Amino acid sequence: MTLWEALILGLVQGLTEFLPVSSSGHLVLLQRLFGVNEAVLTFDVMVHLGTLLAVITVFRQDISAMIRRPWDKLPRLIIVGVIPTAVIGFVFSDFFAQLFSTGQTLGIGFLVTGAILWLAESIRSRNRSLHSMTYGDAAFIGLMQGLAILPAVSRSGLTIAGALFRGLDRELAARYSFLLSLPAILGASVLEAKDLSIGSGVEISLLPLLVGIITASVSGYVAIKFMLRLLASGSIRKFSYYVWILGVLVLVDQLFTHRFFAPLF
Repeated sequence: MTLWEALILGLVQGLTEFLPVSSSGHLVLLQRLFGVNEAVLTFDVMVHLGTLLAVITVFRQDISAMIRRPWDKLPRLIIVGVIPTAVIGFVFSDFFAQLFSTGQTLGIGFLVTGAILWLAESIRSRNRSLHSMTYGDAAFIGLMQGLAILPAVSRSGLTIAGALFRGLDRELAARYSFLLSLPAILGASVLEAKDLSIGSGVEISLLPLLVGIITASVSGYVAIKFMLRLLASGSIRKFSYYVWILGVLVLVDQLFTHRFFAPLF
């Protein structure tokens, strides 16, 4: 892998992990459009370390507080949110793997992400705080995160939208979404790394790996900060247009040309 490829993949992973446009969908696009090979997929698993560093850096005070006081409300809500995500991931792992390998639902996934982002902004906020957040809220948001394992369905988009659907204030929606990503990203990375380590025989040089991790960390940090500012004063609907365009382009290929993606029917 070249340094240029490492830089591009790290940038894509860092930005799309936290912008509501689906990192998994963009990875499948890279696979299909540019012939990404197994070495790059292995590399992508490892640069998740960079996105974890981004979350830890931005929310270091929250994380430090949860470590010091694990019995407080926020860490308990994180644990509850992780449970439905983990159940969905384990029970339907083979099904999700098949969807990733074919890319058959990619276009639909992008369209669904756009629709959910649009609907989330249509709901009148009740500005509920952490004090009024319930375990039911956490479980619902965790369920949304579990569904976002589907290709092109955005994890950050669905969890933020899920929080808004439940009436949480916008700052808390983003904060909880990104903190909930920590165990999800870490768990997924461990499982993927385990699968890839079995007979993969893939070797990656240290320098491209470091470049990818650093790039993912920096771009992820920028993406998180951008989303926090956007949710404070703007709208996530603008991302709907972007993922809708991607979805339409993928569906056109699936329905008519079949050049890059499996037929839809």
